[in-house]
Amino acid sequence: MKKAYIPLGIFAVLLVFLAIGLTRDPHEIPSPLIGKPAPVFTAPVLDKPGQTFSSKDMLGKVWLLNTWASWCVACREEHPILVEFSKSNPLPIIGLDYKDKDSEGMKWLARFGNPYQGAVTDQDGRIGIDFGVYGVPESFVIDKAGVIRYKQIGPFTEESIQNKLIPLIKELNK
Repeated sequence: MKKAYIPLGIFAVLLVFLAIGLTRDPHEIPSPLIGKPAPVFTAPVLDKPGQTFSSKDMLGKVWLLNTWASWCVACREEHPILVEFSKSNPLPIIGLDYKDKDSEGMKWLARFGNPYQGAVTDQDGRIGIDFGVYGVPESFVIDKAGVIRYKQIGPFTEESIQNKLIPLIKELNK
């Protein structure tokens, strides 16, 4: 008789986990890198052959690393929002052109505008792998000490910039 309750108990536990999962926002996948030092990298500057950018150059500044690509449909949705946001110059934005051809990335920025203080290339995806990028666009807010404080999976919206990004920037710049 007691054995009959075991499947029922397992089913009840699964229902609880399902109910908890349905209350969560699928865009907010927790990143194990939040609160940890950002991976250090050096990458070629997209529009300046022979020059490199190092994440170490950003120590002492709150900055945003935005992964994007010319082939990314969601990046096209996000891009005008980033261009507009960058006009107020709230923090340096570094663009990481992920698994893209340099020529295509430069055409993209020339056509749609350039919100980046600097854009670097990640043709083989190694930097993206170090940051745990699932797909583009993804963005990381990195504090003055080089620690990742926030990860945006998917495109920024005007609401996410106003409600999450700007308050976080203000807090980190205190």
